[in-house]
Amino acid sequence: MLLALLSLFWGANWPIMKMVLTEVPPLYFRAVCLLSGGLGMLILARVGGVPLRVPAGQWGRVLWLGAFNVTALHTPLIFGVLLLPSGRAALLGYTMPLWSTLLSMRFLGERLTARAVFGLLLGLAGIAVLMGGSVEGMLQAPVGVACMLLSAWNWAIGVVLFKRLPVAMPISSLTGWMLLTGSVPIFALAIPLETSRLVAPSLWPSLGMLYNVSIAFMFCYWAWNRIMRMVPVSVSSLSSLATPLIGVLCGVIFLGEPLGWREVSASLLILSAVGSVSRK
Repeated sequence: MLLALLSLFWGANWPIMKMVLTEVPPLYFRAVCLLSGGLGMLILARVGGVPLRVPAGQWGRVLWLGAFNVTALHTPLIFGVLLLPSGRAALLGYTMPLWSTLLSMRFLGERLTARAVFGLLLGLAGIAVLMGGSVEGMLQAPVGVACMLLSAWNWAIGVVLFKRLPVAMPISSLTGWMLLTGSVPIFALAIPLETSRLVAPSLWPSLGMLYNVSIAFMFCYWAWNRIMRMVPVSVSSLSSLATPLIGVLCGVIFLGEPLGWREVSASLLILSAVGSVSRK
C-alpha cells in the first residue's frame, strides 16, 4: 500500500512541479516546501507523542542523510524539471535504481538475486523505451539532462547512506530533521540568487506548493524512508520505477505531452520489473 501511494503521489508531482515553476523561482520553491514539510513532520511527531530528540552522537548521520537525500537530490532536480518536459525529467531521475543497486553491492555487501537482476533489466529497458523518442529533445537541453542525472546519482548515494548510517529514532521525526536540515543550504542559495524575482503566486501554483509540502514531502518522504528500512536497497530502488511511469502519464493528461506505443510498451516493462521484485 505504501509503495502504491508513493508511486501515485510522487508520479503526479512531476507535472505539478512544472506548473509551480511558471511563477515561483526554483530554489525558493524547493526551500520553502522542504522547510515547511520538515516542520510539519516534527509537529505531527510531537503531537503523536513521538520523541524528537536525535540520539547522542548521531547528529552527523542525520546531516549526511539530509545532505544527500534532500539538498543534493533536490537542488539539481528542480533545475532539471525547469529545463525539460516533466515526464522526461522523471525518467532521467529514476535511473537511480541502477546506481543504487551497484553502490549497494560495493558498500553494503548486498547480493543481487536473479530476480533483482531480471527486474533491473526490465525496468531499465522500460526507461530506455520511453527515452527513445525524446533523445533529440533532451540533447537540446544538455544542462537539464546533466542536472537530472546528477540528482539521480546523489539520490542513489543517499539511499545507500540510509542503510549504511542507520539512525536509532522513529521514521517520522527522522524524516522531519532530514527535510529541515536539507532545506538550509538551498535557502542559503535562494536568498542571494532569487529574492529579486519573488512574487506572490496565484491560486494554482499556491495549491501546487501545498501539495508538495503535505503530500510529496511529508507523506511521501515518510513512506519512502519506511520502505527503505523494511527492504534491501535493490528492492526499494527497483520498486520505485512505477513513479516515473505515472509522471509520464500525468504529463500526458495535464500538460498534453505525447502518448504512443512507447508509453504502452514501457508500462508493461516497468510494471513487470516492479512485480518481479515485489511479488514475494
